[in-house]
Amino acid sequence: MTTVSWTEGVAFVSRRRLPVRWLVLGPVALFALAILPGLSFGYSYRDLREAAPPETGPLPTAKQRRELDRLERRIAGQAPAGVYIVVDTLANRLYLKKGDRVLREAVCSTGTGGVLEDPATGRRWVFDTPRGAHQVQAKKKDPVWNKPDWAFVEEGLPIPKDPRERVDDASLGDYALYLGDGYLIHGTLYQRLLGRGVTHGCVRLGDADLEAVYKTAPVGTWVYIY
Repeated sequence: MTTVSWTEGVAFVSRRRLPVRWLVLGPVALFALAILPGLSFGYSYRDLREAAPPETGPLPTAKQRRELDRLERRIAGQAPAGVYIVVDTLANRLYLKKGDRVLREAVCSTGTGGVLEDPATGRRWVFDTPRGAHQVQAKKKDPVWNKPDWAFVEEGLPIPKDPRERVDDASLGDYALYLGDGYLIHGTLYQRLLGRGVTHGCVRLGDADLEAVYKTAPVGTWVYIY
């Protein structure tokens, strides 16, 4: 390779080999110079990889496509028809849905998971919101709560013999949706506690959310609790 040197303004041309390290490091240096502007503007090798077109595999065969179509129809057939309700007891969120569309998302309260024992009889109650699939069995406006035995045991009161002493027409709010076995979706006097696991197993909603669910979900609506 020809090189040029200067001495007191006079150029001398000579032919000599470059060191091996320059032959190795030269391409590396050129590559570094090429990507340096990109790095200075925040680009990275990951950006280059992500910008590359995705790798494609072989296309499914006709038999595989028929099987995929069959599975999709089967899954779609198992989806609830019309409106349904989903309750996430971990996040304390209720979702009113229709198909894949969320009609309303609401903060709710669910069971504490606590245990209460009657010291007189030894009876025990576990305050969990029941997981699984349920249905709205009935709906009522201005519902009345017939307080169960545990409500009096919890307050340290004697269990009344007169059924009239069990009537509570304020605690359930303006609406209630009955899920069976004493579990309801209803309102609450303690709106500030929504979003926490504070109930005895029922699902509590704020006033506006409860009204929307009550008016949208008919009797027979599926309720999925997890």
